[in-house]
Formats: sequence, structure tokens, C-alpha cells
Amino acid sequence: MGEVVVPIEDNSKHVLPLYLPPRPVPFQIITIKDTSGAAAGVSPPPQGVVNLSDLESWLPLTESRNCSTFSSILHLLCSGIGFQVLFLPVAFASLGWAWGIICLSIAFMWQLYTTWLLVNLHEPVPGIRCSRFVRMSILAFGPKLGKLLAIFPVMYLSGGSCVMLIITAGSSMEQLFNIICEEGTMCRSMSLSGTQWFLIFTCIVLIIAQLFPNLNSIARVSLTGAITSIGYCTMIWVLSISKGRPNNVSYGITVADRTGMTGFGNVLNAIGIIMLAFRGHNLILEIQGTLPSDSKHPSRKSMWRGVMVSYVIIAMCLFPLAIVGFWAYGNKIPEEGILTAFTKFHGQDTSKYVIGLIYIWLTISCITSYQIYAMPAFDNLEFIYASSKKRRCPGWVRAGIRLFFGGVTFFIAVAFPFLGKLAPLIGGMAAVPLTFVYPCFMWISIRKPRPKGAMWSLNLGVGSIGIVLSLLLVVAAVWKLDDKGLNANFFRP
Repeated sequence: MGEVVVPIEDNSKHVLPLYLPPRPVPFQIITIKDTSGAAAGVSPPPQGVVNLSDLESWLPLTESRNCSTFSSILHLLCSGIGFQVLFLPVAFASLGWAWGIICLSIAFMWQLYTTWLLVNLHEPVPGIRCSRFVRMSILAFGPKLGKLLAIFPVMYLSGGSCVMLIITAGSSMEQLFNIICEEGTMCRSMSLSGTQWFLIFTCIVLIIAQLFPNLNSIARVSLTGAITSIGYCTMIWVLSISKGRPNNVSYGITVADRTGMTGFGNVLNAIGIIMLAFRGHNLILEIQGTLPSDSKHPSRKSMWRGVMVSYVIIAMCLFPLAIVGFWAYGNKIPEEGILTAFTKFHGQDTSKYVIGLIYIWLTISCITSYQIYAMPAFDNLEFIYASSKKRRCPGWVRAGIRLFFGGVTFFIAVAFPFLGKLAPLIGGMAAVPLTFVYPCFMWISIRKPRPKGAMWSLNLGVGSIGIVLSLLLVVAAVWKLDDKGLNANFFRP
């Protein structure tokens, strides 16, 4: 017999807030049998409180646990390949060939390692599943520190990502319209404003959100997102090779750009671009939570198979895009990324339908990514309702919650259309720790490896390096904003 202090989150009938608890998280001592892993000796829940198993079956993230490995691959691809990859050649322009490839390779292996940690921490004790990142943080660091460390990053990577998808897709739809309706045509006079493009995109994603009640049900949406994400990444680098390099392309870094504070800031911003290109860690536990799990077939095995397949495909998208993009445009690549560079240098000799197809795929990818990144927010809002009313959300409440969330993200996108300029700063504070740091310390706190042993030293070292990098990226982002300024065009997208 052994005793483990954990938040109660198993298949028994216990009380536990799942995401953002309105009161302190209850902890109990659960006696674990070594032979079967079943919990015993736990007092029954107080009267008038919802059973955990019932509550989980009501919420979008854990409503269905019969997801397949193939579906998890689709979710990982849809959440793991985003428009951020279009900026990778910009990072190479500041780092050069050797350091660009080295930094991209290290970041890829680093985030793959932290993904492995999360997958194996999903069931820290037999019978207990942490299907939400905040729950894992509370289990590892305690109720106060866990919520303090995890809530802001999770909120940013859920709601903030949805805002960025609205801004990116709105701009992409506007570019598509300008390509189809050239200057001087009748339809060009009917061009819409940035706010109207944002509104069209928001309406589309909210209509789709009403059709799919939970994370498992959006597998077909994730399939569409995976295809379109792979499609536009592949099309851009293949077309860049076929069209050849513009004249006077150089790969050298000027003395002014590689020395002093300017060089230091450029290198750190390039590293930040690479690290922020890897996303989706805030959804790893949630995706794994949709997989079935038992003592004979734990979810970590099927989830890890899905991770390996998906990350091979992600690598096949990211590395060619970064390397070919830098080869094709060198130091001529603009800060807006490889897609802007392609339309600038090859827009005249490329069919407008080909360029239009890239923007269509990018827009569809944003639509599908919105669904999976919004799901944790839907889950949290429905948890607040279900825990207070002690019943499942009716259809009209679920629809209202999703309309409310969509309205909030639309308002923020219109109010702060320059949010992308702040992404390195906010990402350094939120995305980088969540992706590269927290899983290492979670492993030490939960698994308690032998002090100064291999896993203890590895995770302590990697996590500490991640903290230092996160702080440096924030400093570099602040320096860049101070040096180049910020066009804060409030309510003028």
C-alpha cells in the first residue's frame, strides 16, 4: 500500500474543479493499491455536489473519450502548424545558415522532449487523468502557484491565439480579395474595411463552432486544417524554388546588424521567432484526454504514436520552409515573412489563381485552428455554468457561450489589430515557459526522480535554461519596441 497526495481527478465520485476553480482545490490522501492501482478509503462527496465523472462527461474536452490515434494526429497537426512558421526565414536572416539550422533543430528536439514529458505525466497515478494543463500545473506546483503560473499562459494561448487568427485571416481574406479584384475593376470599388473582414471570419468560425460540441467531434475539422496547413507551407517553398532567387540575394549579415546591442537584440528576436513557431503544448493533455485509457492500454502509448507521426510531418513542413525561404530571399526577406516576400518578388510572374490558392488555404487553416484553440475556453466557461447549476449546459447556453467568446475575441482583434507586434513580448512571458520550461519542473515535482540523478539533472538544467531564455526574449522584445516603436492603431484594423 502507498499513499499519494493528489487532487482528486479519477473515475470515482469525488469533487474537483476541473479548470479554473472558484474555490481552493480540495486535496485528500488517496490510498493506492500496488496491485491494481484502484483508489480506496476515500470519503463520499458531500450532498448537493456534482460527481466528477458526471461533470467531466458534460464538458467539451472530456465529453467523449473514444478518440482514435489517427484523430489525435489530425489534432496535433492542426494545432502544431500555424502561420508563425512563415516567419522562420526571417530568423535565419539574423542567424545565418549554420546557427539558423542549429537553433531550429535544438528547438524542435527540445519541444519534442517536453511533449514526451507531458504525455507521460497525463496519468501521474493509475486511475487519475490530468486532461487540462491548469490541472497538471496545480498538481505539480500546488493550488496557488499552479494557477499563478498556468492560467495566464493558457488564457493567452487559447484566447490570444484566437485573436491572432482573426487578425491573420482577416488580412489574408483582404489580400485574396485584392488579388481577385484587380485595380480598376468594378468589384474593387466594393472592397471592405479591416473590421468587416474580421467580422466575416468571426461569423464563419462561430457557425462552425455550433456544429461540433466537443474536441473529439472536430476531427474532420482538424483533418481539413492539417491538409490546408501542409498545403500552403509546401506550395510556398516549392514555388520559391521553381521561380528562382531574385537578383543580388546575399546571405551575409552586416557588421552593424551583428555587433553591439543591435546584434544581440536581433539574435534574441530570431531565437524567439523560432521558439514561438512551435505551438500546441497547451493542447497536448487535452488531446490525450480524448483517448481511451485503461491499465492494459494506457493512453500514453497511443498518444506518443500520434505525436511521433505528427511531428515528423511538422518537421517536413518547417525545415524546408525555413531553409528554402532563406535560400530564395536571403537578407531581402521582409519582416512580414516568406509569403510577403514571394508575392513581392514573384507576384508578377505567378498566376493570381496560384497565389489566391495559398491565401485560401491559409484562411481555411486559421478557421480550423480557431476551433481547436477555442475549445479550452469553451470548456472553462461551460465548467463555470455546470458546476454552479449542477447540470449539463443546455444547447442554448452552449451556443450563447460560444457566441460570447467569439464576440470577445472579435472585439479584442478590432481594438488591438497591432497585437502581432506584441507577440514576441507576450510569447516570451507565456508561450515559451509553457512549452519549454513548465513540463521539466512538473516532471521533477510529480515523478520525484532521484536528486542529482540523470532525469533530475536533465530537467533542472533544461528548465533553468528555458527560464533564462524566456527572460532574455522579453528583454529583447522590449528593446525592439523601444528602438523601432509601435504603431498602436487602436480600433483601426
